[in-house]
Amino acid sequence: MAVHLKREFPGQLTVVIKLGTSSIVDEKTHQPLLSILSLIVETADQLRQDGHRVVIVSSGAIGVGLRRMDLPKRPKHLSQMQALAAIGQCRLMSLWDRLFELVRQPIAQVLLTRNDIADRTQYQNAQNTFFELLSMGVIPIVNENDTLAVTEIKFGDNDTLSAITAGMVQADYLFLMTDVDCLYDKNPRTNPDAKPITVIEDIAELEADVSSAGSALGTGGMSTKIVAARLATSAGVTTVITKSSNPGNIASIIKYAEVERAARSSSRNSVAGFDGEDALLPPAAGSTPRESPSPMAASIGSLSELTKQTTLSEVPLHTRFLPIAHPIRDRWFWILHGLAPHGVLYIDHGAWHALSDKAGLLPAGIVDVDGDFAQQEAVRIVVVKRLKSRHSDHKDKHSEQTQAPTQLYHPHPTHPTPTPDRTSLYERSNQTPNPLTQTLSNSALSLREYREPLYELHNPAPFEIGRCVVNYAAKEIKKIMGLHSTQIHDALGYADSEYVAVRENIAFFDIERSRPSTPAFGKAAEGAGAQ
Repeated sequence: MAVHLKREFPGQLTVVIKLGTSSIVDEKTHQPLLSILSLIVETADQLRQDGHRVVIVSSGAIGVGLRRMDLPKRPKHLSQMQALAAIGQCRLMSLWDRLFELVRQPIAQVLLTRNDIADRTQYQNAQNTFFELLSMGVIPIVNENDTLAVTEIKFGDNDTLSAITAGMVQADYLFLMTDVDCLYDKNPRTNPDAKPITVIEDIAELEADVSSAGSALGTGGMSTKIVAARLATSAGVTTVITKSSNPGNIASIIKYAEVERAARSSSRNSVAGFDGEDALLPPAAGSTPRESPSPMAASIGSLSELTKQTTLSEVPLHTRFLPIAHPIRDRWFWILHGLAPHGVLYIDHGAWHALSDKAGLLPAGIVDVDGDFAQQEAVRIVVVKRLKSRHSDHKDKHSEQTQAPTQLYHPHPTHPTPTPDRTSLYERSNQTPNPLTQTLSNSALSLREYREPLYELHNPAPFEIGRCVVNYAAKEIKKIMGLHSTQIHDALGYADSEYVAVRENIAFFDIERSRPSTPAFGKAAEGAGAQ
């Protein structure tokens, strides 16, 4: 069941503000930066006074823990890091609570790991909790539960966590606060002629210097913010990178962005007509993504008046990533970004076209399998050009399962990067072996064997199209891949489903192939929660 957060009045926005550790504590002394924290509190309170909803994603637990225990730097052992996180998290929340108490603003603590949202019911429970808190006028303060998190269940960094949170609460804006004003085409620290990048319509075409690494206390850098922006914009969230030392700029940036959005919508509507059928078509290559008119625009006056009130020179420096035209929401967003993939299914082009026509994934279209995953786990879907049909080998299928272990072939790590909606899985490190020279070891055999590739490695290169939740485990899919559904029982001795993945458990990065049946958030104010 799709859940939506109803707007209480036209123009009400949901704003997520992400703060890194370097914005909260001093990198050397670990002393809390009270001046910045106080400005964040004032900004959040002002947004609340204006009727908007606010969520804060706050790092800093380990940094505050270092200060409490008088330690000079982050420890190396995981258990020590988790202990410091436990010490620092309660003091960090206490600090936030004392500051917000000065403006009589209630807050709530929300600690998450990827495991907490891996189950669909738990994801919806977390979403409902957020919605209830926001409806009560409470500011949720979110952090990763570092005391419990290990590598397998971590979000990786709070930039990613903030993007997932923004998608979960169906936010209008995500602010990634950092130590620079915006993105530049060159490193501004070493290049005085570096030019700011203010608006990004297509992240795939971004040419910016992202060499800035995370601080000694934090885990993220500028590259993680680009990844977070890609994730958030896919959920329909306008994402902004701006300087954390001036959080008061948030209100000015929102005002200008809303004015600009209204101007673009008005211009397109007057020229293109914007009818219902045309609204569902993807934008032409290089064009500005189509956005729904913002309800805020209608509440603050005519377009000409707005344009006069706010000019570019008055707007603080920032980089704004525009959301995609057709956002990924609800179950599709959860499959793509809430679940950690545990393996890969390689499918042929015939299967891809069938999926594009809303069909489920049948075993006949599967070319190969990578990983050791179980039933009902998420996997990546990668399209490849089949070189060999499994049907001709069916008579030897059962004998093949007892042969020496085989190694999946991956493309050479230096192949060209595919287009954005065909993001390759194979941007691996240099540790990835060359498939043409890789050999296979078998303790039962003295000879080394090669396995003939099942799909084309370079021309065309494999590309990822989305994720799915599977009905069969990896070992089972290896036995039935390439077979007709009627042959599943013969191969396994049972047949739980004719599909490896049913259509409702498949989500694509290209929204035109997995468009949700629910309306976009901006159009869901009426009758929210009815579905």
